Amino acid sequence: MVSRCNMYAVIRTGGKQYKVEEGDILHVEKLEAEKGDSVTFDEVLLIGGEDYTIGTPTVNGAKVSASVVRQFRDKKIIVFKIKRRKRYRKTQGHRQYLTEVRITGITKD
Repeated sequence: MVSRCNMYAVIRTGGKQYKVEEGDILHVEKLEAEKGDSVTFDEVLLIGGEDYTIGTPTVNGAKVSASVVRQFRDKKIIVFKIKRRKRYRKTQGHRQYLTEVRITGITKD
């Protein structure tokens, strides 16, 4: 039996970390790019597969490339604050701006 290990990477963008493989679709914090543009993530924390490389804190020369699929806003969340016995109630709504990207390649020099 032949085991097949796909190459994967852990990247950091928008204050969050994501484990990605080639072909994955991600929703990340808004990036300044238009639909169809290609973006590169330079903060690669780990590259794995048959062998792995752990960065200190990032892997030198590693890059993850992606293409922008669309820019959109997430569904609305309700923020409700209340202080009991004080007649204080506050309701707010929030919709986060997001970018949908498709991972096109993982490179390690």
